[in-house]
Amino acid sequence: MALAVAVSLTTPTTSLQPVSRKLSHNFPVVYAVHAADPAKKPASSDVVGIKVGSSNWSPDSWKSRKALQIPVYPNQEELNKVLEELESFPPLVFAGEARKLEERLANAAVGKAFLLQGGDCAESFKEFSANNIRDTLRVLLQMGVVLTFGAQMPIIKVGRMAGQFAKPRSEPFEIKDGVKLPSYQGDNINSDAFDEKSRAPDPQRLIKAYSQSGCTLNLLRAFTTGGYAAMQRVSQWNLDFTEHSEQGDRYMELAQRVDEALGFMAAAGLTLDHLIMTTTEFWTSHECLHLPYEQALTREDSTTGLYYDCSAHMLWVGERTRQLDGAHVEFLRGVANPLGIKVSDKMDPKELVKLCEILNPHNRAGRLTIITRMGAENMRVKLPHLIRAVRQAGLIVTWVSDPMHGNTIKAPCGLKTRSFDSIRSELRAFFDVHEQEGSHPGGVHLEMTGQNVTECIGGSRTVTFDDLSSRYHTHCDPRLNASQSLELAFAIAERLRKRRIRSGKSFLKSQQENGSVV
Repeated sequence: MALAVAVSLTTPTTSLQPVSRKLSHNFPVVYAVHAADPAKKPASSDVVGIKVGSSNWSPDSWKSRKALQIPVYPNQEELNKVLEELESFPPLVFAGEARKLEERLANAAVGKAFLLQGGDCAESFKEFSANNIRDTLRVLLQMGVVLTFGAQMPIIKVGRMAGQFAKPRSEPFEIKDGVKLPSYQGDNINSDAFDEKSRAPDPQRLIKAYSQSGCTLNLLRAFTTGGYAAMQRVSQWNLDFTEHSEQGDRYMELAQRVDEALGFMAAAGLTLDHLIMTTTEFWTSHECLHLPYEQALTREDSTTGLYYDCSAHMLWVGERTRQLDGAHVEFLRGVANPLGIKVSDKMDPKELVKLCEILNPHNRAGRLTIITRMGAENMRVKLPHLIRAVRQAGLIVTWVSDPMHGNTIKAPCGLKTRSFDSIRSELRAFFDVHEQEGSHPGGVHLEMTGQNVTECIGGSRTVTFDDLSSRYHTHCDPRLNASQSLELAFAIAERLRKRRIRSGKSFLKSQQENGSVV
């Protein structure tokens, strides 16, 4: 979209090319739609991806590889009909928007921007509502303003939204009271209700997931361009947070400085109703897991001849599906979207380099984001070796921390949870290692919600083990609530501010030593 709201968010003036209604192993070509005011046509060499007609890749070439985490449907004929229908639907996002996001991420790779990626662990049909979408967006906007001021650089806001349904599972089956059923794999595949009918993969859920994603995108576009994302409004939300937070004094100064900066800009002539002050860029992302669905939404871009997966602006490959010779890597290497790679402490540095070379053979800045998820102690031990291997190979990547997945524990009550202190510790380790290695901490990837849930323990409004069951609503992994998310943003902003000040002093010192400063 830019929802990307960077691109024109009006209804596209072009329409889809006619498509064949006959489904085969090779989907017929469908062309990607562009925004009403497309960007200048990029040179083909500027974008990584596979040209239409390339002999070694096609949207369905992944089928020749081993595909993990793909659901087994009891009725293949019904699945094919659903995929044919999805293939005829309009794309959810524009190819030009994905290119714009790649440009932004290229800046993050060299320390000139910072990625804020967040949203639900897994979206659900049951909790789908305008209020929930609005509340999660609101917290991301608040976090973005805080980080912008602390870092003094652009914040790239990307939601785990409008498509984050499917979830990889460690076990294909679940056993309760002696009954063995397929595991819950996300609302776009089956239901979490524990009975045989609910757990059977249902192709119609893919149609519902597409429709919900489209509705979510529509709301996000409206919110981010209709005044809801106005800088002054978001700043006031942050002031309200600090006034009512138990540790608000720690963040009040920063919030007030943001408010004063807005006042200064207004006095200088940048009025608060200026477009740059009332709208924002926002993109969507999800894990590329359900390959038949992703293939059905893959389109040829008419301006570049490249393929884009038009289900989201950005996609990532997970820890369980990133095999070098696997189906997911095969599919992703051919689409031109910006890509993420989830990396745990199990990743071998040489394997990471090979994976980067497969997914980004032209070493395009902004194409690859490495999302580390390994816990604080492992981060300090493992991350330096990964950074050095990537640097020695001359590869350009954006380094991002996912401090959630390496810190999941089981509470005494049996519920999964995460400690806010552990999450902060992993982020601290992430920044420390990059400072030590002279590399750029490019962003943060969070599972969070705008709701007042009690799923992660800790934070200034302390959530204890005893509190977990009161508002534990997640369909999968525990999420930071609104207060915890914003508190984390203030902490990251302070770290970015200190890094900026140190960098400024180092630059000034080098200039003085070179005689450039009188």
